[in-house]
Amino acid sequence: MPPRLARWRDRALFRTPSRVLDGLLGTERRLRVRSAMAGLAGLLMLCCVAAMHIVARAGIAEVQWVNTWTVFCVSGLIGVFALIRSGVSRRFRDPSLTLFQMLYAVACNAAAFVIAGPARGITLPILAVILMFGIFGLSTRQMVGVLFYSLAAFGAGGVLLELREDLHQGPAMAAAYGIMIFVVLLGSTFLTTRVQATRQQLRQQKHDLAEALEHIRELATHDELTGLLNRRHMIELMRLEQRRTARSGHSLVLVQLDLDHFKAINDTHGHAAGDRALQAFARSVKASVRDSDVLSRWGGEEFVLMLCNTQPADASALLERVRRTVSALRLTHPGSAPIHLTVSIGLAQHVVGESIEQTLERADRALYAAKAQGRDRAVWAAPCEEGAGAAGAAGTIPG
Repeated sequence: MPPRLARWRDRALFRTPSRVLDGLLGTERRLRVRSAMAGLAGLLMLCCVAAMHIVARAGIAEVQWVNTWTVFCVSGLIGVFALIRSGVSRRFRDPSLTLFQMLYAVACNAAAFVIAGPARGITLPILAVILMFGIFGLSTRQMVGVLFYSLAAFGAGGVLLELREDLHQGPAMAAAYGIMIFVVLLGSTFLTTRVQATRQQLRQQKHDLAEALEHIRELATHDELTGLLNRRHMIELMRLEQRRTARSGHSLVLVQLDLDHFKAINDTHGHAAGDRALQAFARSVKASVRDSDVLSRWGGEEFVLMLCNTQPADASALLERVRRTVSALRLTHPGSAPIHLTVSIGLAQHVVGESIEQTLERADRALYAAKAQGRDRAVWAAPCEEGAGAAGAAGTIPG
């Protein structure tokens, strides 16, 4: 056979089982899981049916009763699988029909206990397996309900055995089977609820771990006092934006902001007042800039603002709005007059070919120029290194 034909044959053979499973269980993940679980329950039930027919062939149980019981069991299995596979069960509170399947299986098992004759002991392991399926979707309250339902079903079966002379098993055997049924039901329910509790604990631990990791990530990327991005994470974002700007040709403006006379606020009113001033400043600036603008705490009372895809004229207007907003802030402090905040601002337009650090250095020089000119103003940096000493030559936004 030619190699190409052989490869095609191998691929076709490989795909065939997969296509059969897709057709049987579905392709959507949750539907596939539910169909597979229903199929597994059905397979186990068919094994029980086979065991009952072996008992009937051996003359231990009546064939007619076993055949009727088989039709009842298989009809339920087919109905449940059809509801799940067709997607009809999705509209139910329990799309997997776990509780219904368990109640139905317990009823079938109790009926098998009655008609199996002297071989009725084979139904007890099956009962334990049925209860184990409660792990996959029932609450503890539902499992307790299944326990009492099972006791009632097997109790009714025991009464029926005592009433019919042809099925009568004697008081000793009735008591022995009653004890064993109670042990199987109680033990299986206890183990199932313990497994459920362990699963719930693991889910809670997973949730707590996810929250802890998120908190660690937040601490690693944000300033704890103001909630803004910290310096390290801001540098990463600026470098990413620098590369994007180099590809797109869009304008990028970096801004240095510094609260005026912040040391005097700490010295006069205390560090708690200084912290409140930083928090109020961060909130006011965040409220004044656009969602696309990125603000970070650079250190102490210094902040850095990144204006993406922003032309100089637009940046000047935005920073003037920021300056006016901060200047209007008044922080009340017990025993003293309200604290008046102002901000000095240095702006630098990023030039393709220079590093982020160089652009920030120009913005920093412009910031110092703003302070030298009387504070409460914004100053543009010169666009190149040769003009570094002429900070503000590109324009000043006075207070």
